[in-house]
Amino acid sequence: MVGGTNREVIGRVGLALALGVASGCYSGLHGAPDGSPQGEDSGDDGVDDDELPPRTVDATAAISGLRRLSAREYDNTVHDLLGDPGGAALLLPEDIRTPYDNDYTTQVASKALVDGLDVFVADVVGRLLDDPARRDEVVGCTPSGPDDAQCLRAFIERFGRRALRRPLTEDEIAEYMLALDHAAQSGDFYTAVDTVLRALLQDVELLYRVELGTPVPGQPGLFALSDWEVAARLSYLLWGTTPDEWLLALAEDGLLHTSDDIRSAAEAMLDDERTLTLVERFHAMWMGYETLPFGGEVADAMRTETRALFERVLFTEDRPWQDLFRLEQTFVGDALAEHYGLTPPGSEEPVWVDYGDSGRRGLLSQGSFLSVGGKFGDTSPIVRGLMIRTRLFCEPRPTPPPGVDVDAEPTEGVCKEERYAAHRAGSCAGCHEQLDPVGFGLEAYDLQGRFRTFETDDPDTEADESQCAISGQGRLVLASGESHDFSGPAELADLVLETGQLNYCAVTQLYRFSVGRFELDGDDRDYVARISDALGEGDFHFDTLILDLVSDDTFRHRREEQ
Repeated sequence: MVGGTNREVIGRVGLALALGVASGCYSGLHGAPDGSPQGEDSGDDGVDDDELPPRTVDATAAISGLRRLSAREYDNTVHDLLGDPGGAALLLPEDIRTPYDNDYTTQVASKALVDGLDVFVADVVGRLLDDPARRDEVVGCTPSGPDDAQCLRAFIERFGRRALRRPLTEDEIAEYMLALDHAAQSGDFYTAVDTVLRALLQDVELLYRVELGTPVPGQPGLFALSDWEVAARLSYLLWGTTPDEWLLALAEDGLLHTSDDIRSAAEAMLDDERTLTLVERFHAMWMGYETLPFGGEVADAMRTETRALFERVLFTEDRPWQDLFRLEQTFVGDALAEHYGLTPPGSEEPVWVDYGDSGRRGLLSQGSFLSVGGKFGDTSPIVRGLMIRTRLFCEPRPTPPPGVDVDAEPTEGVCKEERYAAHRAGSCAGCHEQLDPVGFGLEAYDLQGRFRTFETDDPDTEADESQCAISGQGRLVLASGESHDFSGPAELADLVLETGQLNYCAVTQLYRFSVGRFELDGDDRDYVARISDALGEGDFHFDTLILDLVSDDTFRHRREEQ
């Protein structure tokens, strides 16, 4: 193994630079102003830019801030580079969710980040070098001795291209080749591999998605991304990880330069299992059920149930996206069926069963979704109502009046409907009239998705009148003032779909996730409106939304932050 001094100097250089980047000191590490590699000899970087057709774009483009990989993205990247299961989330500061974990406006570079990454990288590289089969696959050649420069250079070029998502320059290769001196001194070729891996896995261009691009003539502040940068955008949007060799080859050959090129690549990427995983997780973060407030076999069964819904609707059967909310079947075994109050299918393993007349339908009926909206150990009509309005309708979050204690413990011995009636008076009335009735329409389902008729923590407990009967009746008031009564998740899903607002919200949420930023400006909203108008208010397929988003000119450009 490499000595401590060398490890600290080379292995942590990327993190020191990353801290400078996050402080606004970045001025193009490794790259020329157009985002291409720079140096005395850039080597074979693919098609020359002069051979590519000029890009055209309207004035709309998203601001592209300096965006660090989330812990999940970093884990996925390390897994794809090294075949290691990762575990960065256990050592790194927790990502702030807004609701997405990739929002660069909330990211802070800190000593805890530097230290956590250093420990994590040392661990994964150590595991790799202790596993000869995996080590040899990553290195890609068998050294003839500790000072085999040809083998080390080949490894640096190949692995560096994957890690930094672009070819290394001759200057960079020469810098990494210095590690060969330490290998020769130690008599172990893999000392150099250790040093190079630690440096690259902590390099600022791996940790951050650095987008520069080329200035668009006549449009100040607008930049066309390089094909390498487009490859990274596609890969982290659809797979949540670094581009693979196939995608990098497209970039090298100049085949990610036009909207048609990008759409074609994205269509192929949609068939990958990683897209299913990312799309399901995107929805989980959007709707707030990524982390369930309970564990055990029930939680595992619910996760399986929800993933099966996404796989069937969006991938296996290619149904309209809206069928996520109206599918009349769910994927359960006997235990989860009994938990929900459904007829057990007679199978310990999950199978598709009909909801029948249970009042359930689609995602809003599943325990994963119904686990959202709790407070003080029970359901909260106002929190559930807020969740529906902010996450499914993309309405702004209302601010409570000054002096209102939103965390006050509920009064014991008073039923919810009586307590909440007091909210709908005075300065609180406006918001609570919009929020509370929506939550009460789901009140017959507890935080584990079980049906109930009384306010009791244990649905198996024999209830009496003192435990507060639940009517389950709710009301959805639209922005127009139009009001609709409903009861239960199936009827709520119908209303949500009928309003047409869910479609616009889906586009908005996917756009927020794609740009790594929750707050949108005028150009962002123009982009969202253009994609949303193309989809319309009726049914659409989620792959169409993705393809429309990535093939729009805006996806290939960035706007300078003012």
